[in-house]
Amino acid sequence: MLRFLARRTAGALVIILLISAITFFLFFALPSDPARMSCGKNCTADALAVIHKNLGLDQPVPVQYWHYMVGIFTGRDYSVGHCAAPCFGYSFSNQQPVWGTIVDRFPTTLSLTLGSAVVFLTVGVGFGMIAAAFQGRWPDKFFSSLSLIANSLQIYFVGILALAVFVTGLHWADNPAYYPITENPGKWFTGMLIPWLVLSIIFVANYTRMTRSQMVEQLGEDHVRTARAKGLSRRTVFFRYAWRGALAPIVTIFGIDLGSLFGGAIITEFTFSLHGLGRLAVDSVGQTDLPTLMAVMLISCTAIVVANIVVDAAYAFIDPRVRLA
Repeated sequence: MLRFLARRTAGALVIILLISAITFFLFFALPSDPARMSCGKNCTADALAVIHKNLGLDQPVPVQYWHYMVGIFTGRDYSVGHCAAPCFGYSFSNQQPVWGTIVDRFPTTLSLTLGSAVVFLTVGVGFGMIAAAFQGRWPDKFFSSLSLIANSLQIYFVGILALAVFVTGLHWADNPAYYPITENPGKWFTGMLIPWLVLSIIFVANYTRMTRSQMVEQLGEDHVRTARAKGLSRRTVFFRYAWRGALAPIVTIFGIDLGSLFGGAIITEFTFSLHGLGRLAVDSVGQTDLPTLMAVMLISCTAIVVANIVVDAAYAFIDPRVRLA
């Protein structure tokens, strides 16, 4: 297991390094000059040269990339002062340390993605198990049809509809907003409830269908039929034998869906005016703000890769065949 995790960690570091390099060098392929945005309308050549020097843009691109990556771990000196580790540089748009902005925005995205993951795993897997348990009967047809309808919906449409119905019309929910969980857990839950449900709706549909198909397949396996022949109860056969076999593929797909979840978080944050990393990434692209964009990309990539490593480790505990291999 330790050797497996070591290999996965080494591969993850290579992936993160490649993503950072590709993002960095593609940014400088753009025709725009980020220093001009900081310079203002009445920009002179001398002022532009000073900004280039202050932001480190007067050096070759490979040198800039090297200093940027080293600065994350050791800190970096700028003309405006020292940037302590972890140093992601200063924003091109507002000349503020990027790390401070990331710290402010990260809890919002973390709450949104983790809360949505809990919702779609719980609801989607639960609906799929109910459909499989009543295969061919009305609960199966109901949840299968519901999943098909939900899978065709879009986040921005469902988000606006949820605001109009549950917040403005019926007043059943608070207006979506992020509140720190350490300050007010109740406001944190009610403020994020609608975004959680909206972001998770498509994933609920996918996991309902996937869980149902996996459970139906497992219920027809030889080991499940043997368990029934031994006289074990229907509940024991369903949860101990069929459910455990169906869980492994679901865990694998969950690791892959983490990237899609972050993509959906960007749309959700815009729909509900939540100031998270997704919205920060889009704003930084529009403002040609490389340090901010790089920081969001690296942190998001690291979070997804680490989550996939955890999923792979959990897979070994779920499926004994993986441990034997």
